[in-house]
Amino acid sequence: MDEAGDKMVTTQDTARQPRPQKETGKRGPCATVKFGSAVVPIYRTESRGRVRFTLCYHRDGKRLRQIFRDLAAAKKEAQFVAQRIQSGMQQVTDIKPHEREAYVAAVRLLEKSGVPLVAAVEDYVRAREQAGTESLAAMATEYGKVFKKVVRRASTAEIVDEMLRQREQDGSSRAYLRLLKTTLTRFAAKFPGELIAVDSHQIDAWLRSLGVSHTTRNSMLRCIKIFFSFARSRDYLPEERDTAAGKLKITKVVTDNMDIFPPETMAKLLHAAPTDLVPILAIGAFSGIRMAELNRLDWSAVDLERRIIELRAGQAKTGSRRVVPITDNLAAWLNPLERKGLVVPTVKAQHRAVAALAAKLKIDWPRNVLRHSFISYRIATVKSADQVALEAGNSPAIIFKNYRELTTEEQADKWFGILPKPGQFEASATHGRRPRRITRRRAAAK
Repeated sequence: MDEAGDKMVTTQDTARQPRPQKETGKRGPCATVKFGSAVVPIYRTESRGRVRFTLCYHRDGKRLRQIFRDLAAAKKEAQFVAQRIQSGMQQVTDIKPHEREAYVAAVRLLEKSGVPLVAAVEDYVRAREQAGTESLAAMATEYGKVFKKVVRRASTAEIVDEMLRQREQDGSSRAYLRLLKTTLTRFAAKFPGELIAVDSHQIDAWLRSLGVSHTTRNSMLRCIKIFFSFARSRDYLPEERDTAAGKLKITKVVTDNMDIFPPETMAKLLHAAPTDLVPILAIGAFSGIRMAELNRLDWSAVDLERRIIELRAGQAKTGSRRVVPITDNLAAWLNPLERKGLVVPTVKAQHRAVAALAAKLKIDWPRNVLRHSFISYRIATVKSADQVALEAGNSPAIIFKNYRELTTEEQADKWFGILPKPGQFEASATHGRRPRRITRRRAAAK
């Protein structure tokens, strides 16, 4: 509050001490402070050689007095009292002068921030309760170091939408996008607030509450890890520390013995297969290419002269180019086929037809059985986990741990010795839920 006050009027010059009063029967005020119609007198008194200045005013029908050592302080208080009397807030005049000065100072400190004093005090009290004995300034400094690069705020669902749009623009496969969308949509529904507020314990508890298998839970956690990494790269999370998902470990899954086909079963399948199913069965069994990679493969990548299949970075699961050798028996299966366009032009229909053919022949169809079979027989032939890892697009450690010594070299020779039977591409076969005749025609070589 300005010491000069609003509309302050005094009966004496404020820069000079009042003239001594004549000794009369009754002394008047040495100064008077007015604000509107409110008047507050100030009296000068002496006691044992000490001069004092007294304010006199009425509140709630009672006469009140305040004593000060100097006239300037008395006038300042009188101004405050007069203003409150005029505005009908006489009850506030019982605040002590030092308390009022602290109030005025606090309001001035908050002027730039625009935060009301009450809100600032409430925020401070909450922070103090959470901080305990720690210094709030030190905690704020540390928070600034960690979160200074978090310049964007958004809900989990908004970040999920942004990531899916980016992945789609970058040409990610439909299967990959579908996996991300399925997992992250469920995650956003569980944690709809800001991603920065989600911690690792909450993520782990949610994944465990779903009641899914270890493999499925690991798959979902990988998607969530990718999502948190994306959020950090877009400044939704701080760079200086691990993300909440990054702190979680993939659950170790005990791998049972790999299901593989014996050579006799594979020969039975191939010799009964119609022409349109031969590429799926033969390439899967004798090159180890993943089904998802095979679905994206074009015949232009199959070079029978050089005996290689080239998987481009965008086709391979690992995102890196891979060259797979074509064995002699695989070349024999592919050479009679018409090799134009996609290797698997109708993905769903042809894969369903493969499953139907296996069912008709009463052959169980374990997941990834063709790939597992190829890797097992291939390592038995070449005796090198490193070489098989390069061909299959896997790590040598996984190859050595899961596929070594599952079969013998003699069995491997039989596997890679499976050839088309005489008249293979002129014969006919029936398969499927409804018996139907499928004619296999000899296709002109490319």
